[in-house]
Amino acid sequence: MTVDREQVLRTAAALLSRKATATMDEVAKSAGIGRATLHRHFAGRDALVKALEELGIREFEAALDTARLDEGTAEEGLRRLIAEIEPAAGLLAFLVTENQLFEGAHVNEGWGRLDARVSAHFRRGQQQGEFRIDLTPAWLTEALYGLIGTGAWAVQDGRVAAKDFQYMIVELLLGGARRNVEQ
Repeated sequence: MTVDREQVLRTAAALLSRKATATMDEVAKSAGIGRATLHRHFAGRDALVKALEELGIREFEAALDTARLDEGTAEEGLRRLIAEIEPAAGLLAFLVTENQLFEGAHVNEGWGRLDARVSAHFRRGQQQGEFRIDLTPAWLTEALYGLIGTGAWAVQDGRVAAKDFQYMIVELLLGGARRNVEQ
């Protein structure tokens, strides 16, 4: 039997985004394969999480590319980004809570690329007078990540309707980030 590694990763991402403490046995079962088969592809949980990290970074970079952040206003770009990242929001929510990914000298440089692109977008919005300048682009980037993660969890838990994901994140973030020109 040929195992589709990408499909196993997507299944693992779906499970782990709902249950971060799932065992390798549970991951294998959800993927419809045996534990031994899973271990042939991923030597253990750390290897699985690293592979999920690569998938998450690829998906986030693809969302950034598709969102065309440099077109139109910064607010419009942000709305497109949130719409594009929504399908991967659960995976990203899981990854940002995996401390092992952000410890030590071997942090994946992909996170730095993502942070730089999102921060540059917020900086552009500040330079164009759309976003507040008293909030750093780095802080706005972290706030966006946090809202995406909590939004994904709220949808998964049924506390928020999936159709409201984008609206709630955009409106809460922009409600705090928009520059009030009357001041």
